[in-house]
Amino acid sequence: MNFWSAVLWGFVGTIVLTTIMSGSQGLGLTRMSLPFLIGTIVTPNRDRAMLFGTLIHLLDGWLFAFLYVAAFESWHRSNWALGGGIGLLHGAVVLIVAMPLVPAVHPRMVSEHSGPTPNRQLQPPGFLALHYGRRTPLVTMLAHLTYGIILGSFYHLAHP
Repeated sequence: MNFWSAVLWGFVGTIVLTTIMSGSQGLGLTRMSLPFLIGTIVTPNRDRAMLFGTLIHLLDGWLFAFLYVAAFESWHRSNWALGGGIGLLHGAVVLIVAMPLVPAVHPRMVSEHSGPTPNRQLQPPGFLALHYGRRTPLVTMLAHLTYGIILGSFYHLAHP
């Protein structure tokens, strides 16, 4: 594994993914903010949640980069199409599996089955995160596709 290439392109890919997601939120294409959702798991302070969530999201992006790199190394090749394919799979898992599970682990989020309480006030994402807008799945898939394309295009395989 080419550690420094994974670190560099994992960071770049995560910055681009986060920028696409945040820009889409700012443009009103989605109401989902992954840094905010992640940050409010660790703090009830909504201002600090963005800071903590962004830092945790960057670390998560690096960790996921190593999963992508492990696939590239096992296939002995890396290109935009392979990266994009993994990115689409990654985005699908986020939307179909992870987002509906968030209320089960998030201390400040209501579930699909119970309403708000003084401690649980955040709206759950729902299947495909559709509670955050009709375009949320599209934006999420585009961001993860881009992340994968960046990793697949620029990661340099380790030489034996």
